[in-house]
Amino acid sequence: MGLLRSTFRWIRALPTAVTRAGEDVEAVLANDPAARSRLEVVTVYPGLHALWMHRLAHDLWTHGSPFEARILAHVNRFITGVEIHPGATIGRRVFIDHGMGVVVGETATIGDGCLIYKGVNLGGTSLARTKRHPQLGQNVVVGANACILGAIDIGDGARIGSGSVVVKPVPPGATVVGVPARVIVPAAKRFDAALDHANLPDPMADMIRALAAQNERLRERLTSLEHKLDMPHEERDDNVHLPYDGEEMPPADGG
Repeated sequence: MGLLRSTFRWIRALPTAVTRAGEDVEAVLANDPAARSRLEVVTVYPGLHALWMHRLAHDLWTHGSPFEARILAHVNRFITGVEIHPGATIGRRVFIDHGMGVVVGETATIGDGCLIYKGVNLGGTSLARTKRHPQLGQNVVVGANACILGAIDIGDGARIGSGSVVVKPVPPGATVVGVPARVIVPAAKRFDAALDHANLPDPMADMIRALAAQNERLRERLTSLEHKLDMPHEERDDNVHLPYDGEEMPPADGG
């Protein structure tokens, strides 16, 4: 009976659904240079299919049919590889690129215009039956395999670097990377691309690089002092201070 009522409700809402589906297709075309036509997007983009099925599941969830909603969400996961709890709230023009391995928790919110890459986890850190998942603002970009954990706010226009683990709120317009994630680019200094995965700075590598450079300067000063004071120099120490063993550190710009 619940499914029958839902069917009539979906039929009445069909014009709005068609409009939003068109927006979804345009979002894919705007964010994926590999998309060549609307027909291709509609037929072979699992992230798009996952969003459409989630909207049906979310409607069931919010209209008193939680079991049917979970069944549809399970089918969605089986078909697309994207696991979205039917209780999650997802806005308009959201694009899940590739989608495989994406997990969105029950109380998560994804704002309008967000871009989500594969393997992203919007997870919870509490067993309490309350808001326990991330709240993404509008136009947030989340890189591949990033984890955003807990009931934290991700500000509008923020960017989460690939592989980052975010456990604290992110200000609007900021870019964060690392484990745990740290703010590396404030809103006043933005990357031109939506998320330039190849050129995100690495704060840990930058710290090691700075310490290595400081160590080199101290050794040069010590060698100079030894020479001025006519102190013996231990040549066996010359090769043990090399900051890198094997391959050199990546450049500071990440490229």
